[in-house]
Amino acid sequence: MKHIVLTCGLLLGISATAQAGLLDPAAVDASRFLPPPPAAGSADNKAEFDELRAIAARSTPDELAAALRDGKDERPDLFNSTVGFDLMALPETGKLLTMLAEEEGADAKAAKKYFHRVRPYRADPTVKTCAPTDPNKAANSYPSGHATIAFSTGVVLAQLMPAKSQAIMARAYQFAETRLTCGVHFRSDIVAGQQYGTIIALKLMENPVFKAQMAKAQAELAAHT
Repeated sequence: MKHIVLTCGLLLGISATAQAGLLDPAAVDASRFLPPPPAAGSADNKAEFDELRAIAARSTPDELAAALRDGKDERPDLFNSTVGFDLMALPETGKLLTMLAEEEGADAKAAKKYFHRVRPYRADPTVKTCAPTDPNKAANSYPSGHATIAFSTGVVLAQLMPAKSQAIMARAYQFAETRLTCGVHFRSDIVAGQQYGTIIALKLMENPVFKAQMAKAQAELAAHT
């Protein structure tokens, strides 16, 4: 999916988000809403490494395989198994989730660039991952993109499908946690993604264009279910 990212003006020194077409960059500027991640070598950062090693030690082959599958899926259809059908196959719902994914993708990319945090396995090559990693991957660990899309999409879907809201949010949490199983993010990356995704969803649900599309998706989902 291609994202159009426009350079925006300075805000709090450096802007931490980018315009995707729906939200004002300042409304989702990650430098305003997210704390900085733990400093490299700090006690908190060392505790994060300890957690990753503990997770790696107790993860089963099935858990690693499931985490790897989720790691390859950063699309709105990650909730299909939870709701029981293909969300993207419904035209109005698919359009809504595509709008959301484009906004989230641009904002998360800019936030990652702003915080510029090194991935765990690059900071410490002894960190175990569930698949081979690119040693030259950009410093883009914070916030987690998978956690961001899981929670931005989950919050919107929970609003659209209140009867399934708890299952949807449980899936969002599970999806984000698999990034720890794979050793590709720190705990604070996941927490930041959960927070940032929720902020993006709440801001989008206030946007007139997105609200209009939500109404269409809600009617479509009501008819389908």
